[in-house]
Amino acid sequence: QVQLEESGGGLVQAGGSLRLSCAVSGSIVGINSMGWYRQAPGRQRDLVAGFTSGGSTNYADSVKGRFTISRDSAKNTVYLQMNSLKPEDTAVYYCNAAGVQNWKRVNYWGQGTQVTVSS
Repeated sequence: QVQLEESGGGLVQAGGSLRLSCAVSGSIVGINSMGWYRQAPGRQRDLVAGFTSGGSTNYADSVKGRFTISRDSAKNTVYLQMNSLKPEDTAVYYCNAAGVQNWKRVNYWGQGTQVTVSS
């Protein structure tokens, strides 16, 4: 089992910055991808940024050049630095960890953290 706890959301004006943190606990053996997703009201949950199984990163086109995903293995934490925020970035942001554990595909989610960008 993996537990994910997000923090760092809040209210910010357009053009501002926020850094989200995802604290990871539990057994991460078999976890081969981690990332951030977001879900706005009435919309599906979409990938924002992630680490692939090969260790590379990928970003949604809408956030390229503005958001950066990083991780601190010593702290078991994944970060999402969000700069030049826009009102359309408003959403609940979720941390995700996925892989194979005990021969089963697993997909873990945090509880989410609200990001609101005012115009």
